Amino acid sequence: MNDVARLAGVSIKTVSRVVNDEPAVHPETAQRVLAAIDQLGFRRNLGARNLRRGSSTGTIGLVVEDVGNPFYSELNRAVEKVATSFGRHVLTGSSDENADHERELALEFCARRVDGLLVVPAGTQHGYLVPEMRAGTPVVFLDRPAGDIVADTVLVDNLGGTIEAVAHLARHGHQRIAFLGDRPDIFTASERLRGFREGCVRAGLRYEERLTALRTPTRENVADAVRRLLTGPERATAVIAGNNRIAVYLLRALAHVSPRPALVSFDDFELADLLDPPVTVIGHDVGRLGVAAAELLFARIHGEDSPPRKVVLPVHLVPRGSGEVAP
Repeated sequence: MNDVARLAGVSIKTVSRVVNDEPAVHPETAQRVLAAIDQLGFRRNLGARNLRRGSSTGTIGLVVEDVGNPFYSELNRAVEKVATSFGRHVLTGSSDENADHERELALEFCARRVDGLLVVPAGTQHGYLVPEMRAGTPVVFLDRPAGDIVADTVLVDNLGGTIEAVAHLARHGHQRIAFLGDRPDIFTASERLRGFREGCVRAGLRYEERLTALRTPTRENVADAVRRLLTGPERATAVIAGNNRIAVYLLRALAHVSPRPALVSFDDFELADLLDPPVTVIGHDVGRLGVAAAELLFARIHGEDSPPRKVVLPVHLVPRGSGEVAP
């Protein structure tokens, strides 16, 4: 501001009035200040400005697994819409399913004095956030709960959704159903596996450990699971994909498998309804997940001090064809 004032031939106070759109500045003087700002490339430091005023920084933080995954892209967009309605911007980072990186991102956002924090946990240790929460930064966990602290949480019905998937396949005559899930240390994967087990019991099917595969979803890992579970004389006749990424890899691996097993995917994904046959899914509103978490966060930002809440959003089966194929 000193440099702008010298170049424009005005006081620092006049520069301050111009950049803050305050009245009582002659138009010609204001024009000189604006020209000096353009020439020098001056930008206000909003963080410093807000620190001096003790006011909102105008941002919230969002930590997800992978912003490149369409699931998290949709989640991010929903959070942005809510944040915009409250006059805030969203800082987003990907943890890459790494607990250390999740911690690093979350604390970096807190160091930037975000007004609140949304976290899709990658790990199970979240005590590092307790000092930030005590200092007044509200935190909401979404899609998965915190590991070792009590905090606001928004989830989907992972257990009920997988139970419904098993029941649907059993009603269409399947008795050997495979389950392909993510790593078992991930909350959503373990809950969906639990739902698969309970679904088998409810449907009168014998749960067989060898018909499950829980590994990091890569093209190679899913292809290996297909060779083991869905081919040969003892193959499963149906499969449940534990998330949208697994479903996509599974479809690639099944391209040359005959006969094709019945398929139900937990999570919908783009073009699933245009494939042949269209993919039956356990669907849920990802946007609603983001909106519910963001609205809860802003309620905390605006002073709501009720005990931590746990919100579980419903899921629903969308029959399209792949899950209705007979054995």
